[in-house]
This record gives sequence, structure tokens and C-alpha cells, in this order.
Amino acid sequence: MCRALLYLGPPVLLDHLLFQPDSALVRQSLNPRMLHLLNLAGFGMLAWDRDSADPVLPYEYRSTSLPVFDRNLKALAGKVRASCLLAHVRGVAYSTDVTISLQNTHPFTFSGTRLGLAHNGDLHRIADYRDDLAREVKPAFRRQIAGTTDSEWIAALLVSRLADPLAYAAAELEQAVLDTLDIIGAARHRAGIATSSSVNLFISDGELALGVRHCFDYGRYATHEPSRVNEANLRYLSLWYTLGRDFGWHEGEWKMIGAEDAADAVIIASEPLTADHTSWIEVPEYGLICVDRSQARPRVTAREIRL
Repeated sequence: MCRALLYLGPPVLLDHLLFQPDSALVRQSLNPRMLHLLNLAGFGMLAWDRDSADPVLPYEYRSTSLPVFDRNLKALAGKVRASCLLAHVRGVAYSTDVTISLQNTHPFTFSGTRLGLAHNGDLHRIADYRDDLAREVKPAFRRQIAGTTDSEWIAALLVSRLADPLAYAAAELEQAVLDTLDIIGAARHRAGIATSSSVNLFISDGELALGVRHCFDYGRYATHEPSRVNEANLRYLSLWYTLGRDFGWHEGEWKMIGAEDAADAVIIASEPLTADHTSWIEVPEYGLICVDRSQARPRVTAREIRL
């Protein structure tokens, strides 16, 4: 399975999220603390800078090389500050069916929308109902699907649920996520699939940030061939967030500072980036957290996912 993070707040040096903390995202590619699997199938990120030439469009970076050895990424991370970062290290189970390519590297974006999406999980046997899902994707987005991952199909379904993919409120985006999950669940049911499939999502357009912790048919596994059961599917994949300000090195440790009522920054991540987890909150199973910074400070809301 994969690891991902979302940051939304005042500009922060990418190095302080990707490389420097105790369990920074790049470190998680080789040594995740809450997952006994490596993440060696690529790195990708979208980074929004309000002071850039076109602040609505993010910087995009993707590579199939290991991020810990990526000198270009390290150099960029030491120079670029972003007010929003959506980043992902891809992990896949060993299989000849898996394709490692730039087209399969998260986050996924589509022309005609502002959203980016990264996925941690695996939709079991999606090939058996992909044609069913295709009917729910608007042609303009279906034509842009270039890879072979289930994650890109989730992204295409999501943007197809928005009346105007360039203009929407937080509530509409939340509902689009719920509708997307509902469509996938119904397609799985019609295909006779009831095997555990995790769908942890990280979604942003630079101003809104959503984290989703969900699993279809949790606890149901094929028992005729136990060796093919992925260890990550034996439990709910983790999702955490922390609030505060000025994420960085303070008093000998990496952390946010400040009280929650004065917070101007939020990090959503597959697992805490810091050694001390006490300032991090675990998103409950079947939970959705939304961060909206259309006001002076980010507004964080949480809801239960009921399908």
C-alpha cells in the first residue's frame, strides 16, 4: 500500500514535509512505521504557491525512481515553499500485472478541473467492473485516463460528480466523494465482489483539502490462497491529522506549535510525520475530514461516511 500527505496553511518549505521530520514522507517510502511494506513504485506531488505566476495551477512533479535517491526532488524541496502540498509515495504488491510508470504515479489530475487526488488502498478485481464505472465518467475525463490504476478511475469518477469541476463549495465536494464511493460499491455488488478493499483518499485543489478513510467489505478475504492476501488489507489503513501553526523544528523536535483555536495550518497524512504522536488525531474508520481555508483561518470539519 501507499503513503500520502496533504498540507494546507501558510507557505512551508517542502523539505520540512518530505525529507526532514522523523517520519517524513520520503522516509516512509523505505521505513513506514504503520505499515510493514515498502513504497518503491514512484513518487508524485502537487504543490500550490499563492505567489507563483498562476497560483491556481500547482507545480507538478512525478518520478518512478526512489525518492530517497532523487537528487532533483531534494534540490526542489530545499528551495520551493508551498501553501498546499499533496504528495504520495506509491507502494504495490509484487505482481507481473502491476505497471510502474509515470502514468500510474499519483496524484491524478485532469484538464478541466482543479482537483488532484491520491489514493492509498486497492480496489479488488476492478477489471471486472471497470466498464460499469466507465459509464459513470464524463467523456471529457474518460478520454484523459492514461494509466492502469484503480486510483485514476476513482479520480475520474470524483470529478465527474461535480456540476462545475472548476467552481464548487466544500459541501458539494464532500457529497461528490460520497457519491463516488456509492457508485463503486454498487458496481462491486453487481460484479459479485465482496473482498476487503481500502479506499483512503487525499484530495485537494489548493484551497480545500479532504482526507477519507474508508474500506469496502472490511474483514472479508479469500481463504483458498492465504499467501495472496495483502498484509495491508488485514486491517484498516491508517489516517491522521494535526492542527497548529508554523510546522517545523521547535524545542528539539519536529511539531506544530500553538493551540487549536489559533491554528492556521493542517496536515493530513497516512501516518504522523513526527516522533511524538500526541498532537495528532486519528481519523476514525469510515470518516471524512474536510479543511476549508476560504475564511481567515482553515475551518476543519469531520463526518461519518454512511453509504
